[in-house]
Amino acid sequence: MTKTLTDLMDARREEKFDLNARFLNEQMVGVLKTLGFDRRYVGGDGAYLIDESGSRYLDLLGGFGVFAVGRNHPRVIAALREVLDARLAGMVQMDVSLLAGLLAERLLATLPDSLDKVFFCNSGTEAAEGAIKFARYATRRAGLVYCERGYHGLSLGSLSLNGDELFREGFGPLLPGTHRIPYDDLAALERVLEEQEIAAFFVEPVLGHGVHVPSDDYLPEAARLCRKHGALLVVDEIQTGLGRTGRMWAFEHWGVEPDMVLSAKALSGGFVPVGAIMLRKPVFDALFSNMVRAPVHGSTFSKNDLAMAAGLATLDVIEEEGLVANAEKVGEGMLADLRGLVERYSFMHEVRGLGMMQAIEFAPPDGLRHRAAWKLLDAAQKGLFSQLVTVPLFKQHRILSQTASHDLAVVKFLPPLCLDDADRKLVVEAVDAVVADTENVGGAIWDLGKHLAGAALRTRGGR
Repeated sequence: MTKTLTDLMDARREEKFDLNARFLNEQMVGVLKTLGFDRRYVGGDGAYLIDESGSRYLDLLGGFGVFAVGRNHPRVIAALREVLDARLAGMVQMDVSLLAGLLAERLLATLPDSLDKVFFCNSGTEAAEGAIKFARYATRRAGLVYCERGYHGLSLGSLSLNGDELFREGFGPLLPGTHRIPYDDLAALERVLEEQEIAAFFVEPVLGHGVHVPSDDYLPEAARLCRKHGALLVVDEIQTGLGRTGRMWAFEHWGVEPDMVLSAKALSGGFVPVGAIMLRKPVFDALFSNMVRAPVHGSTFSKNDLAMAAGLATLDVIEEEGLVANAEKVGEGMLADLRGLVERYSFMHEVRGLGMMQAIEFAPPDGLRHRAAWKLLDAAQKGLFSQLVTVPLFKQHRILSQTASHDLAVVKFLPPLCLDDADRKLVVEAVDAVVADTENVGGAIWDLGKHLAGAALRTRGGR
């Protein structure tokens, strides 16, 4: 019989994929094996993952943006150990949390003075759910506006604001009174605000699916239109916040003052789930208007001491290690280097992003042979070309990345903010080599394309 958790994991490490296929998501195991991403990782260190053979992989996926300060940061680990060793009286419920008060104070100090209240929860989707409730109660309106390709979570309320049909299909009816508009389209926003009773407009300052940076006037004018029509502006910074775009909060690039800001992911330090809504006091007080209403919205684990300590330690690391400035310097340098490749390769269409939130978009070129090869992949699954980049990046260069969405030919990078110039050089050289290989239609990389296309067709056919 094993004596420790480490003993248990060591004894059964070889069963990881079998256990997940039997008892959890078999389809995800299938995805990993099809792409060749089925590694047995045994550790993480900063921006790197380490597998059982000792190989190191540069992690540009970052747990979908969770690991902003890197994996296993000693400062965050120390804070969590300190909480455990202190044997605190946490989650009394008929009490309030000192650590929650301290974290709320620290978060609000990074935001405009107009935001002066915090509601803690467990995740990004809970933050979106809570914002829906705050907005509807404060305005006494039901209407909610969101963007095409927008993403705010997968629970039923946040799913109602999801701009991608893949995630919505089969889960209806969703919340009534929701209105989808194109991203970066002020005319569409103004039209729906004029025609409907809207409680709030939910928007990502940089659209996560595809990494689209808006026009310079989009967010400032959206804020003005919301104020004019009595709607609240809810800025979803769950992925973009806490330094990712080279500012503490992405909306700072445009000088906007939202009514609510949503945070999660990176606030965890990579350890304990945590989410937060930062909002204006009148909006908060409308819902919690008297002592009888004190418990009308909450979450059992939301202000647990481990989550609050992780948040405080994460903010310390971001500040003390200058990660916001590093995200701007290294991130913008990497974007500039990658943009230098666009003119060299026929499939490479555009590089875009801010700081450490980046995308490379691919598109069919003019040449007949290249265009025909693209169409064969696209016929099997739209956007499949992007996997001709992510798979070799991983298998040949030990760089983990992701596609920006299931049907987009866009490769997305969300690395830890601690990437340095050596990492930047490694990424650019690897992308250069992989994209160069795609130019050789009929070469080995296109054999991979045939394999992936076959898997996609079998999946689509239900076989």
